[in-house]
Amino acid sequence: MASSFFSNPFLLPLLSLVCFSLFIESKTFVSATTRKQYIELQHITDHYHHVPVTSFFPSSTCTSPQGGSRKGWLEVVHKHGPCSKPKQHTSSSSSFIIPHSEILEQDIARVRAIQRKLWEARRQASEQDRKSTTKTSEASLDQAVAPAPAEVQLPAESGEIIGTGDYFVKVGLGTPARELSLIFDTGSALTWTQCLPCLRSDSCYTQNEPIFDPSKSSSYSNIPCPSSQCSQLFSATGNQPTCSASSGDCLYHISYGDRSFSTGNYAKETLTINPAHVVNDFLFGCGHDNGGLFNGTDGILGLSRNQISFVQQTSDIFHNIFSYCLPATATDVGYLNFGGEPPSDNVIYTPFSSIPLSSYFYTLDLNGISLAGHSLPITSSVFSSGVIIDSGTVITWLPKAAYDPLRDAFRKAMSKYPMAPPFSILDTCYDLSGQDTVIVPKVTLSFGGGANVDLDASGVLYALNETLVCLAFADNGDARFPTIIGNTQQRTLEVVYDVGGGKIGFRPHSCGGSSKFVTGVSPAIPPNPF
Repeated sequence: MASSFFSNPFLLPLLSLVCFSLFIESKTFVSATTRKQYIELQHITDHYHHVPVTSFFPSSTCTSPQGGSRKGWLEVVHKHGPCSKPKQHTSSSSSFIIPHSEILEQDIARVRAIQRKLWEARRQASEQDRKSTTKTSEASLDQAVAPAPAEVQLPAESGEIIGTGDYFVKVGLGTPARELSLIFDTGSALTWTQCLPCLRSDSCYTQNEPIFDPSKSSSYSNIPCPSSQCSQLFSATGNQPTCSASSGDCLYHISYGDRSFSTGNYAKETLTINPAHVVNDFLFGCGHDNGGLFNGTDGILGLSRNQISFVQQTSDIFHNIFSYCLPATATDVGYLNFGGEPPSDNVIYTPFSSIPLSSYFYTLDLNGISLAGHSLPITSSVFSSGVIIDSGTVITWLPKAAYDPLRDAFRKAMSKYPMAPPFSILDTCYDLSGQDTVIVPKVTLSFGGGANVDLDASGVLYALNETLVCLAFADNGDARFPTIIGNTQQRTLEVVYDVGGGKIGFRPHSCGGSSKFVTGVSPAIPPNPF
């Protein structure tokens, strides 16, 4: 029977044709399946971070910074990390605890202080407009000087400044130069440090380095009162300077939203960035009565747009250009650069905002937010109250009309991971116990001028411990409040401030980062949030 089958001249060609057809169909099926898998994998690679869970948490040693190639270069260290104390550079990550509750409570205080400062500036501007306008309706006047929302009607000292930041650099002060650790802050104008003698036994907090002693510097001198230099203090501190009854020297007082403060002599001194860049007659505060949450640092390096900030005082040296890269975790080291030509390679620039918020802060235009490659239903008008980028605020604070769509889409994209209870102001948290890797949807901020900036995975999730992470955004409480881009979202980006050129730039992956896509592991397809 079989032999007759194979000897049949009509059946053999038919069998060959059937076999060939089956082969082609199977190959086509495999090819289609492979193509679909490739497309899905490419989509994940383009629009998601697939990273080790351990990348969100501090490592056992401090890493060396990268990217310091321009004029004035300084290492940037987190004030709560082990890198903040040289003796701890080789300590294990379990030997220090980052006080997240304290950090986030201070963040709330800082944000409310920013809101109060801007609200007061707007109120004063409205009153000035009212005085200069003869034909203004009662309704528009009532709206112009409306009382502040409840969130910013908190007890506040006169002249309160926004609060202290998280990252510090080391500079030299005096002749000979003494090393100081100063928190650098784009929201502060006055640079100051603790000075001897302390007014009382409790007038100086504990710091890592010896307190600066102006009597041991040959280049120190106090600013007299009254003087044009002394009168500039009001715009920087919000407090009128006073005159010493005994010496006639100019005295400053500055207080912060977290109740930190400093009072002392306004003075000039030699400031050393590095041996090649020394600033003579630098104006700063020499604090003899100080207190607050500085975690061992010696004071503040003010980098705001104010006329007495470090940026403005050194404009002839560094030409109003600086940049920084904040590391992915508290055990990594970033950098702060001053001067040189504004970098252009792989930098995405956006102009300063056209919305006049304040001459104090750095402001941008934010037009929208995308998640996993999809634009969220957020119009640019949502950000009409203005957008501030700030090195001292920790997380990003959005209007409710922007935060809710982001949070809801993020939760859908992360639905395969078990949620954890909210932590402080963070309401979208996850328990990553038992996970080796995690797939995080990319968040893209779309700024003016077509500048689309992808955040690093460490800029999307805020890590609380070895297993708990939270979405690093919050609702700012009122649509009339500005959006604030915090330092978590800026991690691993080199943020370039070309103040003279009127623009800010972003260069991705400039000091490490957790967004290197895991290879050799096939990720599961994440849930579609749309």
